[in-house]
Amino acid sequence: MSDVGEPGGPSYYQGIIKRLFRGSERGIVLSNSGREIEFTFQHVTMRGPRRHFTDLSEGMQIGFDVGWTSSGLRVTVIHPVE
Repeated sequence: MSDVGEPGGPSYYQGIIKRLFRGSERGIVLSNSGREIEFTFQHVTMRGPRRHFTDLSEGMQIGFDVGWTSSGLRVTVIHPVE
């Protein structure tokens, strides 16, 4: 995964939201390097003006960060690209 961001600002990995599961508020992010990483919205911090699960859509370009859990690598921050 490549690390990109704005100068002086936080750096995020880049990707798209591949799949959303509305009932359980879960999803899958596809990184630009081709890796699929899951997330559970209640464990995600949203950055930018969009703050709710309903603001997300499949195919949306995002910046994201990850963290390790007992279930493996998970998305922990989502920053939709404007």
